[in-house]
Formats: sequence, C-alpha cells, structure tokens
Amino acid sequence: MEHVRLSLDAPPEVVNAGVGVHGVSTAHEVFRLPDLWQLHLYNYSGALSVGGAVHPVRPGHVSLVPPDTEVHFHYRGRSEHLYAHLRLADTDAPHRVPVMQDAAAEGALLAHLLRHAVAAVPVSPARASAEVWTVLWHVAHLTGSVHDGRQHPVVAAAQAYVEERLADPLAVPDIARAAGVSHTHLTRLFRAETGQTVVAYVRHRRLERARHLLLASTLPIPAVAAAVGIADLQAFNKACRRELGAGPRAVREAGATVRQS
Repeated sequence: MEHVRLSLDAPPEVVNAGVGVHGVSTAHEVFRLPDLWQLHLYNYSGALSVGGAVHPVRPGHVSLVPPDTEVHFHYRGRSEHLYAHLRLADTDAPHRVPVMQDAAAEGALLAHLLRHAVAAVPVSPARASAEVWTVLWHVAHLTGSVHDGRQHPVVAAAQAYVEERLADPLAVPDIARAAGVSHTHLTRLFRAETGQTVVAYVRHRRLERARHLLLASTLPIPAVAAAVGIADLQAFNKACRRELGAGPRAVREAGATVRQS
C-alpha cells in the first residue's frame, strides 16, 4: 500500500492520542485497528510494512494507515512517536495521500499540534479533534501529496536513497548508481522534476532534517550535525545560517519560544 484516500469534510473523532514508546523488549510488533485510522509522527528510525509495501521510518516522517489494515513496525532499539487513533466521516474521499511522507519543515508544527491533542484528549475532546483535524489537513497537502504518485521513478528512487543516508557521505555518482541511471541522466531528470540540482537537494534535505532535530529533540548540536552528515561544526553553523537563516542554537531557541507562547 503506497497511498490512502481520506475525507476531511468533517472533523475526526479522536479516540486516543499519546506518545508511543516501543522497541524496548521486541524489535517487531503487529497492529490492526478494526475501525480506526492510525496517524503517527515518528522520532526514530525503523520501518513500517503495510499492504506488502515497506516504508522506511525516519525522524520527522508521518504515516496514515486506514482502518482494519495490518501494519508491521520494525524497531532499532527504543523508538518513540506521537500518535492519534481516530474515526473519519465515511463520505467521498478526494484526498489521495501517501501512507508515509517526510513532514520536513512542517514536522515541528505537526508535533506541536499533536502534543496539544494529546493533552486535550482527557479534558476537551473537541479541542483534540480540532488539533488533529488541522494535522490531517497539513498532511494532505505536504509536498509528497502534490505529486499524487506521478513523480518520475528515477527521481523517487534517488530521493529515497538520499533520505536513508543523510548522515553519510553522498556523492552524485553514487546516488545515480543507486537509481539505476548515469550521472548525466540523473542530473537532467532531477532538475526537470524538482527545479534543483542533486547537490542542492541533498543540502536542502540535510538542513531541513537538522531543523527538525533542533526543534523536536534535545540532541546536542554536534550530534545533530553528525546526524545530517555535516560533522564539521563550523561548516554546520554556516550551512544553518545560509539555509535556515540563523545558527543552530538560535533556531532551537526560537522554536522553544514559539512552543512556550
């Protein structure tokens, strides 16, 4: 299963929401919720298997699984995510949404909204419903949803390769080899599909992942830099200022100010 269809004409009924912690005692779990959608925002690396398709899980990724669907979670140690289990109106479903997406720059906002939903569930179901409804609208309009499955498979393969290896050295010839094409062919396809060079895309994705880790985790700044493949702190500081408009410490402090407001 690669995509799901959902209707957002009416707010969801949020049955449960919380922080899930898994992978402590087992590396594999199976779930099936007969009449509930599963919405997850991940803060770990692993894999999700649903309907015969395997989706890599990375921090900042968000998944939507429809009711009565068996899902397999594969963990790599302690794994934490925010979740909501919900019912949606059974009407026409015009939104075709990938099962798994990278929330990228939206990740911090989605986490903020879901934390509000978690706090609201026991005291204000209407507030929880409103927060999750907002999350669903954002998820339905993430960049990955706009392509609606029509992205060139070579570009999709290259991007998937990059996403799984943001912490590692990434050379364009290696990315092209993984996508099954020549360096020149990938460069041409990539620019035509995305309007960016491969190098610019890698840089952008590294810094968006860094933004997410700075805002949504307590990892030390050197660990964040290493997690996105920029081990040199001076280079990481320069890259943050160029791509994010501020140094890493300022990005984190600005995020903390927003959460407290």
